[in-house]
Amino acid sequence: MSISHFKVNGLSPRQVAESRAQYGSNTLSFKKENAFLRVIKSLLTEPMVLLLLVTSTIYFILGETGDGLFLGVAILLVAGISLYQDSRSRTALDKLNTISQPHCQVIREGEVENIAIEEVVKDDLLMAEQGATIAADGTIIHSNDFSVDESLLTGESLAVFKDPESKDNRVYRGTIVISGLAIIKVTEIGNQTRLGKVGKSLEAIEEAPTPLELQVNNFVKKMSAAGILVFLLVWGINYFDSYDLLDSLLKGLTLAMSILPEEIPVAFTTFMALGAWRLMKMGIVVKQMKTVETLGSATVICSDKTGTITKNEMALVRMYEMGTDTISDPSRGMTDEGRALIRMAMWASEPIPFDPMELALHKAYKNSFEGKDERPLYKMVHEYPLGGKPPMMTHIFEDQKGHRIIAAKGAPEAILALSGLPAAEFTKVHKALSQLAGQGYRILGVGESTFKGQDFPPKQQNFRFRFMGLVAFYDPPKENIQKVFQAFRDAGIGINIITGDNSITTRAIADQIHFQDEGTLLEGDALLPMDDKELQKTVAHVHIYTRMFPEAKLRVINALKANGEIVAMTGDGINDGPALKAAHIGVAMGQKGTAIAKDSAALILLEDDFSKMVDAIAMGRKIYDNLKKAIQYVISIHIPIILTVFLPLALSWVYPNIFSPIHIILLELIMGPTCSIIYENEPMEKHSMERKPRPFTDTFFNGKELMTSIVQGLMITLGALLVYQYAVQHGYSENLTRAMVFTMLMVSNIFLTLVNRSFYYSLLTTLAYRNVLVPLIIGITSLITLLLIYVEPLARFFEFETLSLQQLGLCVLSGFIFVNWYEGVKWWKRRRFKNQPT
Repeated sequence: MSISHFKVNGLSPRQVAESRAQYGSNTLSFKKENAFLRVIKSLLTEPMVLLLLVTSTIYFILGETGDGLFLGVAILLVAGISLYQDSRSRTALDKLNTISQPHCQVIREGEVENIAIEEVVKDDLLMAEQGATIAADGTIIHSNDFSVDESLLTGESLAVFKDPESKDNRVYRGTIVISGLAIIKVTEIGNQTRLGKVGKSLEAIEEAPTPLELQVNNFVKKMSAAGILVFLLVWGINYFDSYDLLDSLLKGLTLAMSILPEEIPVAFTTFMALGAWRLMKMGIVVKQMKTVETLGSATVICSDKTGTITKNEMALVRMYEMGTDTISDPSRGMTDEGRALIRMAMWASEPIPFDPMELALHKAYKNSFEGKDERPLYKMVHEYPLGGKPPMMTHIFEDQKGHRIIAAKGAPEAILALSGLPAAEFTKVHKALSQLAGQGYRILGVGESTFKGQDFPPKQQNFRFRFMGLVAFYDPPKENIQKVFQAFRDAGIGINIITGDNSITTRAIADQIHFQDEGTLLEGDALLPMDDKELQKTVAHVHIYTRMFPEAKLRVINALKANGEIVAMTGDGINDGPALKAAHIGVAMGQKGTAIAKDSAALILLEDDFSKMVDAIAMGRKIYDNLKKAIQYVISIHIPIILTVFLPLALSWVYPNIFSPIHIILLELIMGPTCSIIYENEPMEKHSMERKPRPFTDTFFNGKELMTSIVQGLMITLGALLVYQYAVQHGYSENLTRAMVFTMLMVSNIFLTLVNRSFYYSLLTTLAYRNVLVPLIIGITSLITLLLIYVEPLARFFEFETLSLQQLGLCVLSGFIFVNWYEGVKWWKRRRFKNQPT
């Protein structure tokens, strides 16, 4: 975009390269904790690692070097898995941070360029407009009613007005433009900025744990507490039975290891981080991890109209000339009065336009006054930013001779209210307004005023304007918006349109896209007098909100939340900040969104494609469902391990110590990665986007889900103990019995992995799901099991005995039966709900 009428050029590519070579890049570098040391530190506080260290030490003291070395290797494997998972999560988050880097506008060689903040160099000319974040420290060289929020540095969230002539004409990195526009010469970048010298890295601030994270952590803590109690109980029973301190300690530690569900926190972190990374690859940047877990619960989406439902391609299609009382098409030529209307509308726009309507007005002015461009001759001397209810804006320009232009544009009602038109002319304007709005056009009123002297009124509403006419823009609906809305409805998600546009235009656009509502609209002014209870009742049946301003939007969001809705809100403007922050899921547009909107939002659509919200919600549901499957798997597989260790010991069976610590850690190492590798990679199940959103409750599992996992675990336990008793009744040795029970548990683990891929669809259906990791992990698990049983050195070390084909078949059959019984439950569910999951 050219800004030749501003008479500023900025740096050339050669000057940019020289400045970067001399002063470096505009990056903030802070001393961060070494990632490797951080992981090692966290490993040393992991309960499972501590148990392994203690158990390994006891084995060495007892002279059982082989077992001690195995547990030492197990510690390294646990550390390796943790480092790998942490690396995957960190890599995903690093990529997320890279792609979500903020951008800014600079002037180089007379053209405005959009670049990443880190590419700004010293002596660059920054162009900062309303809603932007200042990219570096600098000095203002040009401004129009420019104010910034410096609360990041000062703690005071008040607008500070600045201009080139003021005592404080400096701006600082990280502050936000509240109003106006400025061109800033960069004086400090990176760590030399005021923000850099503060020495605090915002990235180093730890986020508070999310509700789901707290639920998972509380569950793990309860399991850990249970493990400690059972450990003390078993240790006590064995000690008073044998008075052998170390041997009884080993038996207690064996049970404690079997209880600890250390896979769950790893799975949670992995699912959330990789989920955010997968969303990023789809063009959806997640700023907060809690958003990933909330996405699947969204019950209402509040959508802006312009740029979300429509294309945000504002074409000037009609003009209403007050003097002639006619509506015309500017593309077919203009009268002198029409050109005067366009001229005044252009002067009421920003000198460097970025809004699509203002870009269209500047273009129309240039085409109408070719060779007579007045813009280089005038300088803005005062600006009244967009404000009021309904909103309007006013600009005051002067040339060197003192000739003054006072131009205003905004909601037609706002300009008309200050024009003092006779009733007859007022009626004509409203007739034209209704005609244009009924076609879905976005309409602005245009006015002109005069004022002598330099002491301008405090408010633009203090001027008396001559109403000149209307300019109408058409922003067509997006081709896919009907499909997007239908996808939301299929997913049980309600849709609200919240816009600053007038009711007639909004209704016309809603009709064009066949928006389904009850026909009731609510305007911002009508909403404000309502008390909270009345508003809560109203928002339950109203789905189109017009002439909305920040306070009204915020009240609608809060009323929906008070009704128990999980609210997603889209927005792109500086005035959308409060509502975006208040919504459970604030969604900003990546291309046309202001810095304040992006800062307030939890999620950014990089391509401004609203259909991506369907993908985001689908991904949110998939991540939550898969995480739940993984944790249910962990619960189910831990129960037989715990009880197979505890019951023979507590009931004084023939072989009370069927498993030792090396067997437990072996089972953990084989089964543990399953939940965070296979289930994280599972595709979304059929009909996931055809069911109602899940309730956003305080508990991760409901009673039925938890009971399902417990019963699955008890059934596997029953099968393992029956295999145990079968071996004992046939006079098998302890090593052979151990090998059969171990094999049965490994087979059960494989079938449980397959069965729990869906709690509704059959195993035969889920086998067709595309997940390349399923055959890989199952193949590795099967191979390890066979090696442990049939390779003599390994079997001897783990105190196993080779199984015959009959014994192996019995273990496989037992594993199949005591897991696959749940296929009958799923069949009953499908029959009951007629192949439609609830």
